[in-house]
Parts: sequence; C-alpha cells; structure tokens
Amino acid sequence: MNYRHAFHAGNFADVLKHAVLALVIEHLKLKPTPFRVIDTHAGAGVYDLGSDEATRTGEWREGIGRLIGPDADPLPDEVGRLLSAYVAAIERVRGNAPGMLYPGSPRLVLELMRASDRLIANELHPEDRAQLEVVLRGDRRAKVLGIDGWQALRALLPPRERRGVILIDPPFEETGELERLAQGLAAAVDRFATGTYLLWYPIKNAGAVATFKQRLAQAGHDKLMAVELRVSASGERLEAAGLIVLNPPFRLEAELAELLPFLVERLATGPGASSSVTWLRPG
Repeated sequence: MNYRHAFHAGNFADVLKHAVLALVIEHLKLKPTPFRVIDTHAGAGVYDLGSDEATRTGEWREGIGRLIGPDADPLPDEVGRLLSAYVAAIERVRGNAPGMLYPGSPRLVLELMRASDRLIANELHPEDRAQLEVVLRGDRRAKVLGIDGWQALRALLPPRERRGVILIDPPFEETGELERLAQGLAAAVDRFATGTYLLWYPIKNAGAVATFKQRLAQAGHDKLMAVELRVSASGERLEAAGLIVLNPPFRLEAELAELLPFLVERLATGPGASSSVTWLRPG
C-alpha cells in the first residue's frame, strides 16, 4: 500500500485520526501544565484539496467534504461539540486562502496547542519535510526534524514536560509496518510509560490486523484501546482504518461512543459500514 498523503488528505481515515487527536489534546489542556506532541511521521503539514494529487483520488469528498463541506448537513449539537476544536482548527488554517486547504497532523496540533506547549514534527521524506518547514516556520513552539521515524521514538523520549501525545502514523509503503508499530510502541513505552500514544493503521488484511492487536495485548500494555472505522465492505481500495490508543483520557471512550456512530452514518460509502471501540487491555 502506498500512502503518500497528498493523494489521501482529508479522507475518512484522516477524519478519524484527527478528530481523536483533537479530543486528546483538548483533554490535555484541562490541566495548566505544558505538554509536548511528538509526530514521528509528520508529512507535509498542509494539503491543497484542489491539487492534482487530491483531485485524482477525490477521497476528501467522502471524508472531510461530507463532514463540513459546502453541501454537508449541519452537525448535530452533541457531535458538533465533540468536533468543535477539530473543525475550528481547519477553518483557521483555511482562513481566506483560495481553494480548499486541509491541515495535516502537525499543523492541526499547532492550531490546538497553547503558547506553553511544544511540538516536534519529524518527517524523513525530503520534499515533504521542506514543505513542512515552510508551513511551521515562524512558530517558536514547533521544531522540525528529518530523521527516521522509528529512531525518533528512541531519540525524543521522554519529553522534558513528562506530559504529551506521541502520534505514530507511518506511510505503510513497505511490508512489515504493523510489526514496526508494535516494536516501536514497546521501545517508546520503556522510555515514557505515561504518555498518550496514537498509532494509526489501515485495515486491508483483517488477519494481519488481528495478529497485530493480539501482540500488543500480550505485550502487557495496560489502558490499551483500539478504535476502528469502516465506511464500506466492498473490498475496493482502503475502506477501514484504526487507531491504537494507549493511556487514553478518561472521557475518551464515552465521547467515541457518541461520535463514531455519527461518523459511520455520515461517511459510509456502501453496505457494511461500522465502527468499534475495543479494550485490548483495560486499565
């Protein structure tokens, strides 16, 4: 699977990932002490949904386009509350710029953080990193690195603040990425056990994903949750994705119980759409 993100920005998997990321950051902001976000595979920072890459797939139209696009129905009150920080961040990024911009995770994080919080955005791909540096330039809260994402987990933990979110979102361009995710989480937890970890994964091979989740559960990580969203079961292209959440905020499960059924209804593209929140190991 080639997941060069310019082709897929704003799709249903981004909506899931970024909506959960925004909820986690909003919870961290309930305490006054600073936190740090570490994005190991940060991408280019901002994506033009009118670009050749985005229009070639059109995936954003069935993702963020259905959520807050010009033809989208208004969000229900409770869902609107849960998505308010995420939606407001997107609108700030777009501002008065021409076209339709969509923030990648590092730019979204900066829109959500406070003045005292910090971001490390790591991106190995030289072209994407160059664009990311432009996107984040001038914001003293952010630092861009260009090392291997898996090495970043070892080099950057624990954060000085001892509070934070670690987002691990590899491109899945090579085989064995699920195995690397499991190994990376184990190495990271050895250095920073109390952080909140978000691990994104595509669901293309149900057996491989089941094995991955079983391995994580057997590794002994407590407070370990799997959040999954499927928009169809037709077997065409990417139709399901998930997030492993380690050390989720205490209200996240209840919030997802409200949010995920709405996302299934709003983003479904065919029969078999569904969602789930599963504790692989409770706290």
